[in-house]
Amino acid sequence: MDTKSKNLLMRVGAAAAVLSLAACASPEKTPATAAVAVSHNAVENAVSAGAPELAPAEISAARDKMMRANQALAAKDYKTARELAVQAQADAKLAQSKANSAKATAAADALNEDLRVLRQEVDRANSDQQQY
Repeated sequence: MDTKSKNLLMRVGAAAAVLSLAACASPEKTPATAAVAVSHNAVENAVSAGAPELAPAEISAARDKMMRANQALAAKDYKTARELAVQAQADAKLAQSKANSAKATAAADALNEDLRVLRQEVDRANSDQQQY
C-alpha cells in the first residue's frame, strides 16, 4: 500500500470510529432534555395562571411528574424522563386551563351580579317615575 492509500484508509477508519461513537450516544438524550425543559415552562405558566389555588391537584401532579422526570434524566433513563416530562406538560396545561376557566367563571359571575344590581336600580328608578 502506498502512503496515499494508507492516509485514505486511516481517514475512513477515523470517520467510521466517530460515526460509531455518535451512534452509541443516546439519541433520546436531546429530546428528553428538551421535553423536561418544556414541561418546566408549562408548570411555570400554570403557576402564573393561579393553578396552585385554582387547580391544586393538577399542578401537584405536574410538579411530581416533572421532579421524577428530572430524576430519570439525572439517572440517564432518557425514555422515562421524556415520558414523564410529556405527562407533566399535559398535567400543567390542564392545571392552567382549569385556573383560566375558574377565573373566567368568576369574572362572568361578577359581571352577572353587576347586571343584576343595575337592573334593580333601573326597575327602582322606573317604579319611582310611575308614582309621580
